[in-house]
Amino acid sequence: MQTDPRNQSPFNTLPPVVTALAVVIVGIELLFFAGTAGFVGGRDAVGWRLNAIRDWAVIDPVWSWMWANMAFPPGEAARWLAYPLIHNGFTHAALVAVFVLALGNAVAPVYRGWRVGLLFFGPALAGGLAYVIVWNADAPLFGGYPGAYGLIGAFTYLTQRGLTRADPSRAFLLIGLLLAIQPVFGLLTGAGFSWLPLWTADLAGAAAGYALAGAMFPGAMARLRDRLRHR
Repeated sequence: MQTDPRNQSPFNTLPPVVTALAVVIVGIELLFFAGTAGFVGGRDAVGWRLNAIRDWAVIDPVWSWMWANMAFPPGEAARWLAYPLIHNGFTHAALVAVFVLALGNAVAPVYRGWRVGLLFFGPALAGGLAYVIVWNADAPLFGGYPGAYGLIGAFTYLTQRGLTRADPSRAFLLIGLLLAIQPVFGLLTGAGFSWLPLWTADLAGAAAGYALAGAMFPGAMARLRDRLRHR
């Protein structure tokens, strides 16, 4: 029997998958910080973050080569699952970790175990693909926002089903407000439209999270099979 998420206390024990994901994100960032500060790794540690971005971020030339040659080496394809764990600083990583902890805990009563991880990494994959397919972006894509937006999409789906304390009539408001921040920030800082590829990745992540939440909702596959049998 599934526990109604509306009856969950925010102080309940966090699900292990959610905790592990947040610990990995923050742990990697602390390792980069310690290396930059000279606490570990010696001189080479100063470049750990840049090396990680080079080796694991989603980069358009890598995708173009893979697509042109129809070759997907595991070491390069892994970029689409590794990039959401790398961030450009502690604030970046901390914000993603907060989203993961809050929203992961909110959806975990319905999507238990590995399903919570899929609601993060599946949208991250979708966001990374949207980034390189829609845009010929020069900058690498890294950071966990597309995955975090995936959790927001899943939370939105549960809200529409009346399974959260949020107002179902405003289910998409959080996604809209967060996506609106980027263009406003870009205009205020003079960054122009450089936010647009990142916005596309986040939007794709939110859409993928919503779709995955619907597909993995308890009983969804059984209902789909029943519909197919009656056609």
